[in-house]
Amino acid sequence: MRDHLSLHTPAGGIPSLMTLRRWLLAATTALALALSGCASQNIEQYADARPSLDLAHYFNGRVIAHGIFQNRSGQVVRRFTVDMDGRWNGNQGVLDERFTYSDGKQERRLWRLTKHADGRYSGTADDVVGTARGRAVGNAFQWAYTLRLPVDDSVYDVQFDDWMYLMDERVMLNRATMSKFGIRLGEVTLSFQKLTP
Repeated sequence: MRDHLSLHTPAGGIPSLMTLRRWLLAATTALALALSGCASQNIEQYADARPSLDLAHYFNGRVIAHGIFQNRSGQVVRRFTVDMDGRWNGNQGVLDERFTYSDGKQERRLWRLTKHADGRYSGTADDVVGTARGRAVGNAFQWAYTLRLPVDDSVYDVQFDDWMYLMDERVMLNRATMSKFGIRLGEVTLSFQKLTP
């Protein structure tokens, strides 16, 4: 039985230069796609951006958000609102998120958050795999986690690269990239409005 390599090699068994070039091109393309899915901006570039974001202060009290989910081609495939209520006791916080989707479906996520030194945060939730980790610098916050996402009759572990930007004391914008195996699946965009001073 001939192996896969022998189908593309001359009689001597050494791949041709053209075959090697094709393999190299395919490997380079696959690596570039994988790395682009993992690439993220550097949060340090926001160190001087104002107003300064204190996540524990912003998510203390009621916040409402409006959002969209766009697929890989940019088409809006889902719209939703989120009613959030945050409570902090020292460096420990709970953020209760209640989602209402345009099709009437409702979901709830309860984050248990910890504020660490140097603007760092960690958090857990029932549908989050392991621990989410993030950091606030200047007016920006980057939050990375893996979410168990139900789709039809299956559940998928999807990576989120979440970026939030404080615009003023009440308004914050959020853009999250969703990916799996380094391949971008879509984006979530939200506008937060803090209701409680």
